[in-house]
Amino acid sequence: MLPLKKTILRVILLAGAMGAANWACQTGSTDADFASGADWLEYQGGPGRNQYSSLTQIDSSNVTSLEVAWEYHTGDTGQIQCNPIIVDGVLYGMTATTQPFAVDAATGQEIWRKVTEGTDQFSTSRGLVYWKKGDDKRILYTNGPWLYAVNAANGEAITSFGENGRASLKAGLGPTAEDKMVISNTPGTVYDDFIIMPLRVSEGTDAALGHIQAFNIQTGKLAWVFHTIPQPGEYGYDTWPKDTYKNATVGGANNWAGMAVDRKRGIVYIPTGSAAYDFYGADRIGTNLFANTLLALNAKTGERIWHYQLVHHDILDRDPSAPPNLVTLTHNGKRVDAVVQVTKQGYTFVFNRETGEPLFPIEEKPVPQSDIPGEESWPTQPVPVKPAPYARQTFTEDDVSPYAANRQELIELVRKSRSEGPFTPLSQQGTIIYPGLDGGAEWGGAAADPDGILYLNSSEMAWRISLGPSSSPEQLASLSSGHSLYTTNCTPCHGAERKGNPNSGFPSLVDIGGRRSRDYVTNVIRNGKGMMPAFRKFSEKERKALVAFLFDEEKEEPGFAPGDGEAKEPGLGTQKGSQVTYQISGYSKFLDKDGHPAVRPPWGTLNAINLNTGEYLWKVPFGETPELAAKGLPQTGSESYGGPVVTASGLLFIAGTRDGKFRVYDKKTGKLLWEKQLPAAAFATPSTYQVNGRQYVVVACGGTKLGAPGGDSYVAFALPENLIKK
Repeated sequence: MLPLKKTILRVILLAGAMGAANWACQTGSTDADFASGADWLEYQGGPGRNQYSSLTQIDSSNVTSLEVAWEYHTGDTGQIQCNPIIVDGVLYGMTATTQPFAVDAATGQEIWRKVTEGTDQFSTSRGLVYWKKGDDKRILYTNGPWLYAVNAANGEAITSFGENGRASLKAGLGPTAEDKMVISNTPGTVYDDFIIMPLRVSEGTDAALGHIQAFNIQTGKLAWVFHTIPQPGEYGYDTWPKDTYKNATVGGANNWAGMAVDRKRGIVYIPTGSAAYDFYGADRIGTNLFANTLLALNAKTGERIWHYQLVHHDILDRDPSAPPNLVTLTHNGKRVDAVVQVTKQGYTFVFNRETGEPLFPIEEKPVPQSDIPGEESWPTQPVPVKPAPYARQTFTEDDVSPYAANRQELIELVRKSRSEGPFTPLSQQGTIIYPGLDGGAEWGGAAADPDGILYLNSSEMAWRISLGPSSSPEQLASLSSGHSLYTTNCTPCHGAERKGNPNSGFPSLVDIGGRRSRDYVTNVIRNGKGMMPAFRKFSEKERKALVAFLFDEEKEEPGFAPGDGEAKEPGLGTQKGSQVTYQISGYSKFLDKDGHPAVRPPWGTLNAINLNTGEYLWKVPFGETPELAAKGLPQTGSESYGGPVVTASGLLFIAGTRDGKFRVYDKKTGKLLWEKQLPAAAFATPSTYQVNGRQYVVVACGGTKLGAPGGDSYVAFALPENLIKK
């Protein structure tokens, strides 16, 4: 971590102040890190991503009177992760198939909806961006590998932006990205006339480079690029093997979770993802800067100001899963502007926003080492002394769930597995990953209030994964073409026997022909769906062979090996001409025979952390398992996706659980004040706003994740008119 010299920093701060002033003219927002007023202008409520509102109409005295004000049906059933924005009485959101729309925020009546043709219709979107300059008011969103700009009033394309209204997300990634998956699930971050874009890429050897790119909002042209896998002469180049930047077998180090921006200082804060391949790093020996790093960049130029690497040489997919929070704290008696990063492993990192200095000590602690040939895991990892982890850090046989009917069997499995803490490497005998790959904190983000209290939901799910030799070219050549394609590309998620793991989000493909048409399966392979990425670079012959194998119609005629056709597209795919030596057994949660988490409850928690002191104010179980509650068992908590929203009136709003409930808590005590069954589970962060003197809270209800039934609606709640004091 290297802070800038003071003279350089002063120049950046001056430029930042000018940029912030321009933004205030464009949007009506202020330099504050917290949202205020009637609108919800930005993703997660404001530039500081604090999911906070100053509205007070709904409070603890009347929250039990909340009622459904309106419901808007998108018509696209499926997971909706969108945190909608509300500007001047208009709500802008995204459907499950990433189509943008606008509705009247007071009634839910549709104003416009944009059908984006010829792109990846199965991408998942967490939101969009509003920008204005004078009378020019735009909505920016992504679909497939494209960034689009449309007129905020009617949804019509702004043809002067990029190529007839769209700009390629591959523009600054170099020629190796041309045939690779590059999409964006999370909305970009605006600074002045720039939009800085997150990217999702493959997690296999076919991953594109994950560079940070800024685009000009008016023209769609590329403005600057920061190389997250450094090139010769750039800082961090020596933390990788020579020529890694050429993207032969290593990619990633992308920001997929989103960013925060300090417009006054002109600094954008960017947490980066893992280098790919995610789970075996023999091709990328070293610490691997700037993967798994919190970056502070000059928002106008992309120049690095400071950085802190949160995980060295990641081989457990331990990348930061949420945007940072920008807060102001009282530390050692002084007010300090800070940036806070929550993580999957349950840690809360707190840094001085200008210098990158930790506000609480961070220790480099020895961690277990890999026993996989060729791997060189890093000997230490950074662990904050404060705050304490919000997710448990160890898993022993004593931690196996007392409610598991096959508890003894699970204990024996734990005894056979490696389980030595949160950085236990994958092994051939199997490793218990705890906290799991989707926890503690997730992409829904943390909420924070101006008092410096951080609120977040944490998942307590263990996973069990082994890492073993991949099939040799000779073994693959002995299989039929469809079987070989399945083995290479599909087994990590769906398993060698095609049984999948529905509780992990990966459906069984056994007898798929009895449930889905051939055209449907072909379309999903080509375009992706939900968690499954598109495999666009399969040739038509390869797609037909894979579908024939899945429909049990393919003859076992050996003689095909991957690489004979076109390069494979993402997921955990392989680069043409390359093959990962070791691969995971599959994305498998550690579950009991009834499909419940095999760890003792709670399986999910809601936490309040005082960042001024590093101490917890409260921690409560979050969510329930209906079938166990019906048996009279105590509240178990549950996995959750989507984050909380807090208000100045002392409330915390959150959905995110499979049980499909929307809940409100007292933010000072963690006491549950109100809950409501939604039409479908809401795996998204809510938004709150006010129109015509009435405060609303809205949440997207798409279901489908964690095996929940699907939905297609946005539901807004408000107080009855007779209870509103105007």
